[in-house]
Amino acid sequence: VPPSVSNSNNPRVFGEIPGGFIKQPQHIECVVCGDKSSGKHYGQFTCEGCKSFFKRSVRRNLTYTCRANRNCPIDQHHRNQCQYCRLKKCLKVGMRREAVQRGRVPPTQPHHGQFALTNGDPLHCHSYLSGYISLLLRAEPYPTSRYGSQCMQPNNIMGIENICELAARMLFSAVEWARNIPFFPDLQITDQVALLRLTWSELFVLNAAQCSMPLHVAPLLAAAGLHASPMSADRVVAFMDHIRIFQEQVEKLKALHVDSAEYSCLKAIVLFTTDACGLSDVAHVESLQEKSQCALEEYVRSQYPNQPTRFGKLLLRLPSLRTVSSSVIEQLFFVRLVGKTPIETLIRDMLLSGSSFNWPYMSIQ
Repeated sequence: VPPSVSNSNNPRVFGEIPGGFIKQPQHIECVVCGDKSSGKHYGQFTCEGCKSFFKRSVRRNLTYTCRANRNCPIDQHHRNQCQYCRLKKCLKVGMRREAVQRGRVPPTQPHHGQFALTNGDPLHCHSYLSGYISLLLRAEPYPTSRYGSQCMQPNNIMGIENICELAARMLFSAVEWARNIPFFPDLQITDQVALLRLTWSELFVLNAAQCSMPLHVAPLLAAAGLHASPMSADRVVAFMDHIRIFQEQVEKLKALHVDSAEYSCLKAIVLFTTDACGLSDVAHVESLQEKSQCALEEYVRSQYPNQPTRFGKLLLRLPSLRTVSSSVIEQLFFVRLVGKTPIETLIRDMLLSGSSFNWPYMSIQ
């Protein structure tokens, strides 16, 4: 017997009728805040406010901070007070990041690995762009703001020991980041070593630019030990040229005001290079580089719509990173710390031992 018209506004009555009515109940609550739901969005019934908040957060790869204990009440009256806890609850109740990029997901569709590469279509990246970039960002061992915060002297100039310590932290950061990004840990260990050995100096320059590493010539020269063991005049000139090239590359990146998501994508493009010798699966590494480039392009187009040449400018910075001599970086920053131990050996040891890696510190004279 169909319900009477007088019961039509009672959601409980609708819920108890077996079959029959296709119409949805009138008052389904938002699973995030309890407000009136406007329908199913990104896999769950939510209100327009939580739908828009989730969409904006995912598309812009926004990162929030909780000022309390990460357990704030999220309801109709408090939902705008803590964005961190609101996004956390969105994810906890099952709203799906990947659905933001490709629109509504049919409920019957099986949910495969969000970041799996589609066979034969490595450029099919719209479904996991935001997720991929957020995982690249999450892989950073520590925020860039903390790179040099403890190394600065009161006059804002870094001492020799502190420059070397910061450099060591940046090299370790590059390797630790690679170990934790999507796909890289799945490569054969010989391929991982080959990629990092070739690209460590480029990753180092990108990290130096990202953390605004102080690049004053005098401390750099001192760090390289030029005063302790004098070089011939022509060798000093050549060395100064290399330092200038390093400084120029860092300054040009800083002039573009590259954001943290762009830096992460640039580092992934640099890391996944097919120029490394002896790779076991060149095509796979190439597809990962293309995926990273695709992610950067999509991010820049959506984030900086008024800068149509920005993506090209970012990519054009990458080839010139190789003009910075890796041996000069080694002599500038690492000789005092590790003596004659080759950087390539350190990188392999870092990769294999991870966070338990111990630097073979030299005593600083």
